[in-house]
Amino acid sequence: MATPRKLTVTDDRLAEALAGRAYLLFDGGMGTLVQAAGLHTIHEVPDLLNLTHPEAIVAIQRQYVEAGADCITTNTFSANRLKLASTDATVAEVYAAAAANARAAGAPLVAGDIGPTGALLEPLGTLTFDEAFDIFSEQACAAEAAGCDLIVVETMADLLEAKAAVLAAVESTTLPVFATMTFGEDGRTFLGTTPAIAATTLSALGASAVGLNCSLGPTELAPLVGELAPHDRALVMAQPNAGLPRIQDGETVFDVGPNEFAQAMEAILDAGATVVGGCCGTTPDHIAALRALIDARPLPAVASVSVPAHAPVASSVAAVSAGSASSRIAWGEQSEPKGLSVPSVPNLRYCPAFTVTSAQQMASLPEGEARIAVIGERINPTGKKKLKAALQAGDVDYLVAEAAAQQRAGADILDVNVGVPGLDEPTLLSQVTRTLQATVPLPLQLDSSDPVAIEAAARGYAGRPMVNSVNGKADNLAAVLPVVARYGCTVVGLTLDENGIPPTAEERLAIAERIVATAESYGIPREDVAIDCLVMAAATNQDEVREILRAVALVKERLGVRTVLGVSNVSFGLPARPLVNSTFLAAAFGAGLDMPILNPLNARYRDTVATFRILNGQDAGCRAFLEAYANTADPYEVAAGISTAGVVGGSIPVGGDLGRPSSSKATPLEEGGASPAPTEGVPAGCPIPITETFADAADVVSHLAECVLEGRGTPVAAATEQLLETHDGLAVINDIFVPVLDVVGQKYDEGVFFLPQLMASAEAVKAGFDLIRDHAQAAASAPGTTNAAGDRAIIVATVQGDIHDIGKNIVKMLLENYGFTVIDLGRDVAPEAVLAAARDTRARLIGLSALMTTTVGAMERTIQLIHEQLPGTAVMVGGAVITQEFADQIGADFYAKDAAASTRVASAFFDD
Repeated sequence: MATPRKLTVTDDRLAEALAGRAYLLFDGGMGTLVQAAGLHTIHEVPDLLNLTHPEAIVAIQRQYVEAGADCITTNTFSANRLKLASTDATVAEVYAAAAANARAAGAPLVAGDIGPTGALLEPLGTLTFDEAFDIFSEQACAAEAAGCDLIVVETMADLLEAKAAVLAAVESTTLPVFATMTFGEDGRTFLGTTPAIAATTLSALGASAVGLNCSLGPTELAPLVGELAPHDRALVMAQPNAGLPRIQDGETVFDVGPNEFAQAMEAILDAGATVVGGCCGTTPDHIAALRALIDARPLPAVASVSVPAHAPVASSVAAVSAGSASSRIAWGEQSEPKGLSVPSVPNLRYCPAFTVTSAQQMASLPEGEARIAVIGERINPTGKKKLKAALQAGDVDYLVAEAAAQQRAGADILDVNVGVPGLDEPTLLSQVTRTLQATVPLPLQLDSSDPVAIEAAARGYAGRPMVNSVNGKADNLAAVLPVVARYGCTVVGLTLDENGIPPTAEERLAIAERIVATAESYGIPREDVAIDCLVMAAATNQDEVREILRAVALVKERLGVRTVLGVSNVSFGLPARPLVNSTFLAAAFGAGLDMPILNPLNARYRDTVATFRILNGQDAGCRAFLEAYANTADPYEVAAGISTAGVVGGSIPVGGDLGRPSSSKATPLEEGGASPAPTEGVPAGCPIPITETFADAADVVSHLAECVLEGRGTPVAAATEQLLETHDGLAVINDIFVPVLDVVGQKYDEGVFFLPQLMASAEAVKAGFDLIRDHAQAAASAPGTTNAAGDRAIIVATVQGDIHDIGKNIVKMLLENYGFTVIDLGRDVAPEAVLAAARDTRARLIGLSALMTTTVGAMERTIQLIHEQLPGTAVMVGGAVITQEFADQIGADFYAKDAAASTRVASAFFDD
């Protein structure tokens, strides 16, 4: 935020914990004890128990207080307007009752609990970011009005939803905000976010603690805490499950007992967590054991990494002077209190770094490490006629192709500039950003001179974007830096001011110093600032080229910040521009350049980058370089006619893709002219075999397959239309769509694709499926047409008692995009209703989902009923609490660990 946040702290215990000088112990599982008390069947929304059975909730929470918990979480996990819509209760009423119950239980501190909305945000769903923000803001305000001491946003799986919740709580209240996300055994959320990305993004937004909860036991969670801690400016928080659930005598049980739980938690504390508690399966006995453990450990110490006293992050509360337990201390409006130490990051493990993320990938340049990151420049209409025309025509597919090509060429970050006169830049930049994030996992640099456009794109950005740019002009600093601070972005500062671009290195340094100092005054740490010393054309400003390199060196030496340069500007007006650019790039690396903005499709650039990563130690053991160049000839020797003996297969690749082998077809691209066709530059071979049926259309098949992998529906439909002129629709499906979807699934399994890319590819294929269906005259001409019910129909439902259907909805969309007919029964579906639907539709496969451990019993009952009444009908199960072992125990026919696995199960089932 542009001004220091007023942070309200309630007592010594909380103030010391927020400063990183004391442990803070949360309670354990609520649902576990609700189920044990037989209360879980009373309401569809368990939060209503606060109003109808307050004495039961108080009794449960009192057990945690007696076990030694410092903080009791309100029973409001589902208390949002969407889930309460079918009830007579309001959000404010539920939070007021829940907070009163926690106080009645004797809670030393009360945390207002906020869980996921249960709806999918765009682009996977229909809920917009601003709608989610409003929902969470209402909850946060209700929690503060109810007298809660802090807010905890928990069990988030979507980074964008977590961002909306944290931002809403930070901006709508003065309470400390804690946030946790839930991760699978692969170390990612179901949308592909890692703990490091979550910590980087959410702590930059102003969360006072960031961490992990649910899904896994303490042993499995410990390495994820270790991954999160170095990237977390805030406190590190961990609330594991008591192991993984299983069924015993019809009940859900967890295998990790209190003593084993406490012993396993030692590794989590050693990894840096100072805010701890339990989640599913944990009981007051688990919390009591954890209390004994932390009471026997030395108090944590504050890290030595300093941040500005006005920084809008949790670390700023290190300067809070706590009063009595009943006092409420407002801090943040005044300067640092006299006599108190400079605020420091409360997390001992935090390592400062310039970091840019998407929801799935992170580009990080840690302080003290010689690392470089390449920013791809090709999504910028300056000098690119085709890109400009695509923007004017609304052809976002063209931009997706440019992004995919740069990703294949090895870019680490993508610059996104859509500034074309006459277009609505704020709307367009926001739209393009959302589309790119749904198809390409690389982090983005939001490039605009319009602060309104920057804010529009940054607000709904999933992750932590890089903003390009701010400059030394006073009005520009005042307009851009508040946006950067509010959304926790990193920022590029240009060394120009009201007097233009100065000619000397010292003058550029002076502007850089002003930018960094002003950024810090807005609460933006200097580790989040990069400086662009602005490259001038050597043809017209030859003397300044040396000054630019000197300026880069001075900025690194005097300010210690990262540096950026737009490399290609140096060669304007000269012949052999790639040669000039690559030579300047090497010189700039030597001067201290960290992030070149360049065209990664250019072979000379790739050669220079790959080589420098050997020299700076980034390419450990020269492995990437050896892989790329070991069997390639020197292109300059080849050009001079020197023998190429020894070149494998006679192929002479020119350069590697920033450390990866490049194709022999790769050709240098001219800089500054019209953009070439999106797929040019680093072409790849066809990702699927070309069958004999399509031998006469190999180029079309290759193009179609590549477009599927890039998630581009429009060209997939066009290529499908072209193939249908001479080929059968069923052959297109069997010989092209099915194999390319197998490639998509393989990339997902390998961690190359994540759920957004998986969904985008499936949506692209659906465009082709729909076209084939429209062309078909006979009902049986292709899977996915109206005859599918009974043959390729699948019923999906969230089991009785479970109101969380986000995972089920994703499975539904993906199955539909793979050509299956899906019959969605919704959430909280009784076993008898599932049976009736299966009989009516004659569907042979049923998918059941459960998120809550308290509802897996209903899943088992549903499976038993289906198997008894409809022999031959199969059931696949999945959900956050379901494992293969668990699925076997309850008699499921198939286990799908994620949405992608459900498509493989369905395909194998119907193919048999």
